[in-house]
Amino acid sequence: MLQKQQVRGSTNGSCLSPRHYPSSLKVCWRRFKFGLGFFCTGWIFYILYLMLTTHPCLHSTRCFAALVMGTDTFVFSPSSLSSSPVPTQMPKTDKIISSDTTPSNTTLYNIVFGIASSARKWNQRKRYVDLWWKPDVMRGFVWLDQEIGEPQSASLPQLKVSEDTSRFRYTFKKGLRSAIRISRIVSETFRLNLSDVHWFVMGDDDTVFFPENLLQVLSKYDHNQYYYIGTNSESVEQNVLHSYGMAYGGGGFAISYPLAKALEKMQDSCLDRYSYLYGSDARIHACLADLGVPLTKEPGFHQVDFRGNLLGWLSAHPLAPLVSLHHLDAMAPIFPKMNQTQAFEHLFEAVKVDSSRILQQTICYDKLRQGSLSVSWGYSVHVFDSIQFPRELESPQQTFMHWRKTMTDQFMFNTRNVSRNPCLRPAVLFLESVSTGSKGITTTYTRQTGASCQLGKSALQALQQIRVLSPKSQLNWKQSPRRHCCDVLPSSLNNSLEILMRSCLDGEVIYPQ
Repeated sequence: MLQKQQVRGSTNGSCLSPRHYPSSLKVCWRRFKFGLGFFCTGWIFYILYLMLTTHPCLHSTRCFAALVMGTDTFVFSPSSLSSSPVPTQMPKTDKIISSDTTPSNTTLYNIVFGIASSARKWNQRKRYVDLWWKPDVMRGFVWLDQEIGEPQSASLPQLKVSEDTSRFRYTFKKGLRSAIRISRIVSETFRLNLSDVHWFVMGDDDTVFFPENLLQVLSKYDHNQYYYIGTNSESVEQNVLHSYGMAYGGGGFAISYPLAKALEKMQDSCLDRYSYLYGSDARIHACLADLGVPLTKEPGFHQVDFRGNLLGWLSAHPLAPLVSLHHLDAMAPIFPKMNQTQAFEHLFEAVKVDSSRILQQTICYDKLRQGSLSVSWGYSVHVFDSIQFPRELESPQQTFMHWRKTMTDQFMFNTRNVSRNPCLRPAVLFLESVSTGSKGITTTYTRQTGASCQLGKSALQALQQIRVLSPKSQLNWKQSPRRHCCDVLPSSLNNSLEILMRSCLDGEVIYPQ
């Protein structure tokens, strides 16, 4: 019995037992057939699963029913894959899609301005608007909180009174509810139904715009698309408090017509969602974020969140067209011996001749006297009695103060310290006059303050007048930006100098060779 069990055990344990070879083959064949059948069956089910789950009819009740019933009344088409009705047209959108990807021609007439002011401040601030406003070719409105009872001036934008905004919530502690009113200026201007509008531009009553430069900037973009154009603050503190991705309203911003249309439809509900924000520009930014539109940054818009003497900053303007300047009341007069209005009227004498070049910095060298000259066209010339590299001169000297008058803030750009040694400071000459002739434009700069160094003056430090000759052709800001070059012309006079401004040659290095 034990022996039989051992033989059965060996037979069951191995299908290739040498003592029972024929019977072992039968056992192996049975096992093979069983395994093969199981494998083939599983494979067939797997193939059927793949076919059914990937077949388009699985996603259509009509197609699946026809397949099961065996009818041939269902004809396959892409539109039949959905069990729900398929619209015959694309959904309508507020955004206007242009078939032409190139920006169309925009003029100042196609830009409508919305200027935020109040009945209390308008009489004081309207002199700033009068500096740049061109009533014959521009359209726009000054939005007030109430009537002021004075006749409309033909030389200024038309006065409007904003709608009542008392129904909206404002929950920012110690803030101003006027932020709600001002944030709706673009929408209220849109509802005036003006014709042939490409852009709505927002600004404050103490913002000075440079219209031709603004036009050049906006002409780079297709106004038929959604665009929100401006820039953030120069103050790190302000950007941290509010947003790095927001266009600051004092510096101004532009909104394309189709985006303004979309904003007008949803802004009132958006304002209730963002009742906790501080300013009007933050509310505009939030509503446009809800529409999925980011800020397109243009460095020529300037919030000017710093105060005092702006000489250093204006003399090293970024390589971009000057579009706007804000906070005029917080800055010292930009020219000596003038009040602020007179100073900007003087600046606009150069703007009227060549707005594209205003404040553009050009760097050249006096090789004979080993000096450096930095020209801020239409404003100033800085003369250094040593060789200064372009990288250093591109950073403005910090002649100005932080907005909050604290040293904890930082600027969004590099600065250079003003030397405590007056003999190491540059000589500064300011714009005196501008004229045009057959050979181009001549701007004359004169020294209006005495030398502060008592140790004797070098030949460069003794300069009293510099004449800068520039071409009549305006700068084309649609091309890639590049700083212009200049040459110091030979002169027999000790107290004056002439500089020729020109386009840099291919591969030319701005450094005394």
